[in-house]
Amino acid sequence: MSGTRTSLNLLSRTTITWIALLAILLLVLAAGASGADSASRPSKKIPVIFDTDICDDIDDTWALALLLQSPEFDVKLVTTAVGNTKSKAKTIAKFLEIAGRTDIPVGIGVQQNEGSHRQDAWARDYKLSSYPGTIHEDGVKALIDTVMNSRRRIKIIAVGPLPNVAAALEREPRIAEKAQFVGMHGSVRLGYGGSKKISAEYNVRASAKAAQKVFTAPWRITITPLDTCGLVQLKGDKYQKVLKKNSPMTRALMENYRAWHKQGLRDSNKDLSEAELNKRTDQKINSSSSTLFDTVAIYLAMTSELVKMEKLGIKVTDDGYTKIDDSAKVIRCATAWKDLGAFEDYLVDRLTK
Repeated sequence: MSGTRTSLNLLSRTTITWIALLAILLLVLAAGASGADSASRPSKKIPVIFDTDICDDIDDTWALALLLQSPEFDVKLVTTAVGNTKSKAKTIAKFLEIAGRTDIPVGIGVQQNEGSHRQDAWARDYKLSSYPGTIHEDGVKALIDTVMNSRRRIKIIAVGPLPNVAAALEREPRIAEKAQFVGMHGSVRLGYGGSKKISAEYNVRASAKAAQKVFTAPWRITITPLDTCGLVQLKGDKYQKVLKKNSPMTRALMENYRAWHKQGLRDSNKDLSEAELNKRTDQKINSSSSTLFDTVAIYLAMTSELVKMEKLGIKVTDDGYTKIDDSAKVIRCATAWKDLGAFEDYLVDRLTK
């Protein structure tokens, strides 16, 4: 009997060993299959194109920083809009290089002039030819190609006047079938500074015909009008957290803020000495941000949790107003904040990661 029990024990141990080895093999095969599936699955990140009139107002640079600090996005292209778009591309390229994001192509948008802009001093010595990534001389074509070649629907986030997007629709209307539009545009019930009088908001007024084309195209449109974006400004401890972060990106952001503010003072106060310009610039840079309109458009491309959204027929008038009109195309509008303070906290948290 003892011999029989010994044989049975050996058989039992051998069986257990083989079962254990088989289990390990199955786990390895399962892990490999899972990895292959993950590699073949498309990214869950939101593909976006960022169309910006950077250098005209500093909020575009804040919006670019927020975009780059948001892992939810797969940024396919940044295009420059309005004015001297080639000069503006230098600011974009230099900022992307500092941020370590030269994987992002830069497209030079419709050029309207060869003038200067308020942040030019920051990128004056930067050469576009030195950008390690791709520079598209025809930014409108790059926008069209990026949309049409995408396997997934792209969100075009536009935070300036719309000559680029309108030109893209003119050249290739089918982009409206493959993209969504998210913009910082208009004034629905509140004007600048929370005024009860609606405004002809700059991004619409500056190129009303282009806005009309974009706002009537057959794609889904979401906007943050002045009703929400016009109320965003960082002050106190919230602003100081960004100011004192001193990361490569926040340093670049504050350097741009300084260049932008100082040039604005110089343009409006021709008699100020350099010392006085620096003093007044320091006072502003050390105290608060400007109004950060464009950051809300970046947020809306991800979520609308902190804002009240309304579906409204919006008509763009020839003089640049965005009026509620039941017969007009229905647009998703962020018309009020549920929690503005929470958005400010969110913005600070993203920028100071």
